[in-house]
Amino acid sequence: MLVPIIWFIVGLVALVGGAEILVRAVTKLAAILGISKLIIGLTVVAFGTSAPELAVSIQAGINGETDIMLGNIIGSNISNTMLILGLVALIIPIKVNVSIIKSDAPIMIGVTLLVFFFALNGFISFWECLILSVFLLIYLLFLSRQGSPELGTPIKRPEKNLTKSIGYLLLSIVGFVLLISGARWMIDSALIFAEAAGVSELVIGLTVVAVGTSLPEVVVVLVAALKKERDIAVGSIIGSNILNLLAVLGVSGLFIEGAIPVQPVLLQFDLLVLIAASLLCIPIFYTGFRIARLEGGMLLFFYISYLFYLYLSNTGHLWLQEFTTVMIYFVLPVIGVILIIVTGLEWKKRSRFKGFKTIQRGSDS
Repeated sequence: MLVPIIWFIVGLVALVGGAEILVRAVTKLAAILGISKLIIGLTVVAFGTSAPELAVSIQAGINGETDIMLGNIIGSNISNTMLILGLVALIIPIKVNVSIIKSDAPIMIGVTLLVFFFALNGFISFWECLILSVFLLIYLLFLSRQGSPELGTPIKRPEKNLTKSIGYLLLSIVGFVLLISGARWMIDSALIFAEAAGVSELVIGLTVVAVGTSLPEVVVVLVAALKKERDIAVGSIIGSNILNLLAVLGVSGLFIEGAIPVQPVLLQFDLLVLIAASLLCIPIFYTGFRIARLEGGMLLFFYISYLFYLYLSNTGHLWLQEFTTVMIYFVLPVIGVILIIVTGLEWKKRSRFKGFKTIQRGSDS
């Protein structure tokens, strides 16, 4: 068992290191083009941090380990939304760009619902993966046309340097190679863990592999938040969630023979958790245009509760029924009512402020 553990750690280091190298190199290249920080967060950084999920999913799909593939994608989005945003917001509150609330967060919710709809019949077909890939191109085209100032402060374009550009390109290739290698080592080790512990491959994909491949997002969001780069911090998470479903699931599915089977538990629980977490972003982002420490603590609480449920369910623990009852009939309704009240008060406050500004402009004229 020592050898698989060593290879798992080596694979994890390769994944994180490869993603870090890839993100830094590609971000430098994008900066030369003078792209806004939000667009970089939603695309370049998001794709770089989603690269581990893409590498793991393609490798798992080729090996026929579709449970790990789907578990990794869905689990990564859940951990992105609840674990990473929650953990980072606890350390430092994160500001949210208004453009994310108006367009990107709704797109993330719509894509999540689309994947849920595709999975309702128990599998995701090649043609549905192709549709997701087409939507990916449409989304990237949509972002490429976003050039308004509200999308973030454009990055100052440095002087073009051919030598540096080639260097960044080579670093990107090195990062990608590390990602592919790390993905293979992690999957092989995870399968051994699943067999030895008697845990299903789906649970391994939803937890260990998902959190492992989400570590680049943790690093990127924390560093961006500490540097007060709000567009990159939140944009990379929202963009990563969108790309995980459109690019990782859509593109990975094109490499798999036949349809991708969807376990019933994904439909009955995990995908519903992902939908709820995605919907939860709207009121949290809207109130104050930031994720406060209290809201971060709430997201982290939900993620810990999710992991605890997976543990109770997988072990058949006697507390499963009691825990489920308390969460469904007490905790979730109370938090839901609080969010509705807070969102309503925020909307009322902003409506009054807009009315005051309108009256003020009228009196000035």
